Amino acid sequence: MNRLCIIPCGKRKIWDAGDYGGPAAAETAYTGVFHKLCQTYARMFFQNWTILSAKHGYLLPEDLVPESYDLSFSMKSAEIITEAMLKEQISKKFQYEFQEIIILGGKKFKPIAEGSFGPNPRFRYPLEGEKGIGLMQRRLKKAIQEEKEIK
Repeated sequence: MNRLCIIPCGKRKIWDAGDYGGPAAAETAYTGVFHKLCQTYARMFFQNWTILSAKHGYLLPEDLVPESYDLSFSMKSAEIITEAMLKEQISKKFQYEFQEIIILGGKKFKPIAEGSFGPNPRFRYPLEGEKGIGLMQRRLKKAIQEEKEIK
């Protein structure tokens, strides 16, 4: 079964430390604890995974992020990527359709992912219902330590 894991980018970035300049690969650009746990989890259980950014859309691990930014889907800004642009990225970046899409993150990603991929794949939200990021991180850590995917 073709599956895709979508992980959130996160606010903390490699440029925040102040000693790095220039573009960075998406897989190294985001440095927050939650993002790093999501990335470890995605690498462990999925052949295909992508980072979802409000500014850049769907980023493959090797895609370059040119510079730091502070933007989220909950903000009102003309810089937020549109659903049409997300759909265009999907057709260019992913060679095949996915039967299942797993989204790590909060409920705010649900309309974005489902709106851009459409109704065909089955969506799963394994962290849905957790009360806060700390509990989400705990579930991810446990799954990684036990090498057992969250169902």
